[in-house]
Amino acid sequence: MSKNLPILPMRNGVLFPGVSLPITAARPQSLRAIEAALRDPEHRVFVVAQRENQDEVRPEDLYTTGVIATLSSMQRGPGGVRVALEGVERAIAMRVVATDGYLVATVVPVAERPPLDPKDASFVALHREVRARAAELATNRGLPDEAVDQLLKQITDPGRLADLVAGYLDIPVAEHQVLLEAIEIEDRLRKVLIHVQRQIDVLAAQEDIQSKVKEELGGRQRDHYLREQMRAIQKELGEGDEAADEAMKELKTKLDALPLPDEARKEVKREWSRLQRAGKESMEAQVIRTYLETIAELPWGTRTEELLDVATAAKILDEDHFGLGDVKDRVLEFLAVHQLSKGKEKKGRILLFTGPPGVGKTSIAKSIARAMGRKYVRISLGGARDEADIRGHRRTYIGALPGRILAGMKQAGAKNPVFLLDEVDKLGASHQGDPASALLEVLDPAQNDSFVDHYLGVPFDLSEVMFIATANFIQNIPGPLLDRMEVVDFAGYTEREKLAIARSYLVPRQLEDNGLTVDQLTLTDGAIREVVTGYTREAGVRQLERELGRLARKVTRRIAAKEVERVTLEGDDVRPLLGRPKVHPEKANRVDQVGISTGMYYTPAGGDIMFVEAAPMRGKGDLILTGQLGDVMKESARAAWTYARSHADALMIDDRVFEKDVHIHVPAGAIPKDGPSAGIAMATAIVSALSGRPARHDVAMTGEISLSGRVLPIGGLKEKVLGAIRAGITHIVIPRDNAADLDDLPAEARAMLTVTPVDTLSEALAITLRDTTLRDGRLWLNEAIAAARGGAGDQLAH
Repeated sequence: MSKNLPILPMRNGVLFPGVSLPITAARPQSLRAIEAALRDPEHRVFVVAQRENQDEVRPEDLYTTGVIATLSSMQRGPGGVRVALEGVERAIAMRVVATDGYLVATVVPVAERPPLDPKDASFVALHREVRARAAELATNRGLPDEAVDQLLKQITDPGRLADLVAGYLDIPVAEHQVLLEAIEIEDRLRKVLIHVQRQIDVLAAQEDIQSKVKEELGGRQRDHYLREQMRAIQKELGEGDEAADEAMKELKTKLDALPLPDEARKEVKREWSRLQRAGKESMEAQVIRTYLETIAELPWGTRTEELLDVATAAKILDEDHFGLGDVKDRVLEFLAVHQLSKGKEKKGRILLFTGPPGVGKTSIAKSIARAMGRKYVRISLGGARDEADIRGHRRTYIGALPGRILAGMKQAGAKNPVFLLDEVDKLGASHQGDPASALLEVLDPAQNDSFVDHYLGVPFDLSEVMFIATANFIQNIPGPLLDRMEVVDFAGYTEREKLAIARSYLVPRQLEDNGLTVDQLTLTDGAIREVVTGYTREAGVRQLERELGRLARKVTRRIAAKEVERVTLEGDDVRPLLGRPKVHPEKANRVDQVGISTGMYYTPAGGDIMFVEAAPMRGKGDLILTGQLGDVMKESARAAWTYARSHADALMIDDRVFEKDVHIHVPAGAIPKDGPSAGIAMATAIVSALSGRPARHDVAMTGEISLSGRVLPIGGLKEKVLGAIRAGITHIVIPRDNAADLDDLPAEARAMLTVTPVDTLSEALAITLRDTTLRDGRLWLNEAIAAARGGAGDQLAH
């Protein structure tokens, strides 16, 4: 009776009836077949071997004879689906068709052909011989005798025995398939016996080879002993190894030529004397020689000739990076001092580049080395948790090596490289020591002229090295380490700066990387601006370059397929190629609303605006805070709440309102938020909700507040303002102490904004709330509102 079953193709094996086989399926075709089999109440599938090992399987790629099997104990994992197959019976595929991404076979079960006389002496002898040889093979493979005997006693049927033994034979798939297609039991037993005997002979040959190898190794040990005796005899006769002697002379010449300090010279002489006394082949001699070779390879007096032309250095820096004026100025100042001092100013400089990812901290260090004509060395300190990473291991340890500082100096081959310590804020600490503490000596200009590595054991001069460290979060750097470095802040790029960087650097690089010419792909400013605003949300340009690369690859594919010869992309052409925009930044509200104010916040990916919502409701006078607010932000909300209650009369807020609960929410609820700079926004939302006066939708605000109403300075103003501009804000309120930070803004950004610096919360509320004015340092209702309430210019706050 024919059956329609999903096909599960086997690449490197054959399943036999009565045999259990666990497999892992990862190909989509196989996974669909398994899902189809699981929909069958009996979980049946047709397991058949492939003729060739390939991923995509067609009907002609399969053998016709297979096994009907059942699925059990399915487990899903990262590598695919792991299932156990239980072979049931042989079957032949009469017809194979493709359905829904997998193959389905119409199969007919095939019955075995037993011998005419099961008690025939020759058949019985064949059956016993297969059983005996199978037990012998299992024993030779290392299986326990008890387990083999117990398994064979359970199987009395000759056909099942042949299938069981065949399933565990280590033979090619084609030969396995021949055994599966052997319908006659006697024929199958004979073929299985041949394979079993052949594998027994192979195992015996392997054992013979292994014994000969052991004998040969014993002979090699004897040869080694004789060679050692020969070396001892040669030493007595004065006939040493000429090549080794020549290498020793060369090492001695190098050491003598080095301009070593007195302490290092003394240590080298002492170790050289020990090397002369130690046997050449002894372990001690090898350790001493490695130490002396390390000293010989370090740049004790080698320097690179520096490029002291400030104008040329400035040109190189401008070629490699757009903007970053503060960084370039600091490097050019150092070069100018070095040039006018005619090289007498030898102390290195330790700079710390801090800022969000992707703004060019690491890459500009390489450009600085090129501009100064120095060698460049970079080590990544991210995740370093061992002091020995910096200072090295003492020579008493087996396999001891110098630390990464001296390893970098050895790589540079000069005393005055530009040495980049990347990700210095990611240093860890463990029971093996604190690498940040080990860096204190390295990065102290007053100490690093005599840096002592544990492996070297003598001072090494690092004073001429220009150390540059990079970090994303300056607060993660220990205070004593931070105090030794000159901090240079890398702020995020504006959209205009990103457009210029993409036009000058990123687009040409992506065209070259993707095999395109300038004539084949033209990106307009509108297209680049669409990628910047719709597909990236970062302070740097890494994601922007990735998205431009995606865009270039899409065009490359169309050109390669001869669909087009050249492409010019406008802003509207980006979405069909890159899909829907991935970034949905906040936009300013369109109308004024009661209880909703607009704040500004900073993240390592740049600045943006956020909305603070406040709403009174029936309750017991509690303050409810939601939106995953951190402790500092919750304290800002409580300070604003206390200010509103303590100034209720002046703010013309009915005392009965405070008997209600006030709910403050800061969207989006899934994003954690913290920091003190939302104080003005919290106060504006609360006062607006309690007094019924709407907050202005076109004004964004930032600043910490005190209980007395003072507005305190905050950080990250440049990024916050740029984010507010992107959101469509035209007026911002900032602490007066932050007014000087506005100089960091590009001129075009300052021209787009009205900025109001404030000292007190009264000044801020006069701007952020409708219908209020500030006169003589006091907050008043507008005349029209006062008239409607029955007063004339009512005072609101002190």
